[in-house]
Amino acid sequence: MALSHRLLPLFLRRGAGAGARAHLSTAAAEEEDEQSVTVKGVRISGRPLYMDMQATTPVDPRVLDAMLPFYLSRYGNPHSRTHLYGWESDAAVEVARTRVAAPVGADPREIFFTSGATECNNIAVKGVMRFYRDRRRHVVTTQTEHKCVLDSCRYLQQEGFEVTYLPVRGDGLVDLAQLEEAIRPDTGLVSVMAVNNEIGVVQPLEEIGRICKEKGVPFHTDAAQALGKIPIDVNRMGIGLMSLSGHKIYGPKGVGALYLRRRPRIRVEPQMSGGGQERGIRSGTVPTPLVVGFGAACEIAAQEMDYDHRRVSALQQRLLDGIRAQVDEVVINGSMEHRYPGNLNLSFAYVEGESLLMGLKEVAVSSGSACTSASLEPSYVLRALGVEEDMAHTSIRFGIGRFTTEEEVDRAIELTVHQVKKLRDMSPLYEMAKAGIDLKSIEWSQH
Repeated sequence: MALSHRLLPLFLRRGAGAGARAHLSTAAAEEEDEQSVTVKGVRISGRPLYMDMQATTPVDPRVLDAMLPFYLSRYGNPHSRTHLYGWESDAAVEVARTRVAAPVGADPREIFFTSGATECNNIAVKGVMRFYRDRRRHVVTTQTEHKCVLDSCRYLQQEGFEVTYLPVRGDGLVDLAQLEEAIRPDTGLVSVMAVNNEIGVVQPLEEIGRICKEKGVPFHTDAAQALGKIPIDVNRMGIGLMSLSGHKIYGPKGVGALYLRRRPRIRVEPQMSGGGQERGIRSGTVPTPLVVGFGAACEIAAQEMDYDHRRVSALQQRLLDGIRAQVDEVVINGSMEHRYPGNLNLSFAYVEGESLLMGLKEVAVSSGSACTSASLEPSYVLRALGVEEDMAHTSIRFGIGRFTTEEEVDRAIELTVHQVKKLRDMSPLYEMAKAGIDLKSIEWSQH
């Protein structure tokens, strides 16, 4: 094992031989190389600060502790009915099912384990409409849904279904009057995301659920970003179907759950054929360690939600105040009143977002959804809010979570402010704007 950098100077001062000194210097350099990380062609000392909690969260150590026995000693298939290994795994799965159901007020029998929220959304959107295809041919959703919901709706359109994509207001919230007006006698599903993954806006779930109940239409919500972060009660909110994810709440990747209401019963057509596990809704062997971890994550989140919310809110305010105190023309995307505080989406005028991201090598942030980050187009969510294209290109999403520290927030402020100022110093547009020139009035010539 390489000698600690703190002990190395002391050892060298005490007269180690030339060979020993050379060996230790080489060892120290190798250790430093191991600690350094190359990011986008640039080497930095240590790993970047992680502030991309909407993309994924680190596994809580308590969750990992709950999972490990089911990898090492209790590794039975939960569908094996003839021996202890299967029985104990099956019992663990059912305990986890209860733990996932509890924070949302569901009956454990209404929870079906899947590979994640994307699969849940596919089962919910396609499964409901295909089951009721003879009577229901219309879906209502919003323009700011997760890509997997929008793509599922487009897939249904290719099968002859009709879809209404509702616009949202400038603050990202759906207009309830428009939603109610869009529902038709043949509407089979209303799908509205609970907490938006890009801008953190919290939709009025209870009001949407009431409208859907009055109209006799199932209400589906993608709650991957909401579980364990805002209070959810499927009965009070009138939710018929709900998509959940493990890795958004400090649980493992590769596991999610679909809530499917029993009374009044909502039916779906399974999207996967196989052994009929999960009561035929989702075939395939249930991954016991992942499900156990998901259950543990839900239990911890339910116990600590109030504390986490207060702490994350304070860190969000610290981050926002710190940036705004040193940089002007910073715009918050989405409602601040109806928002999960762990998501802060900011646009910096006269700064190109990709250049800002490239400059923030020591902070892991993003410019939008991880599922669409390969696209160079501006965020479709921000465009739906009416954000102009140039400002949509300048957006950065800061994700704050359970393990984010004040020191990390302060460092993120320092690095962001430095990079924004650096890019603006190189921007003729910023210089012109500061000189009082109306950039929108300029007719730019094309070459």
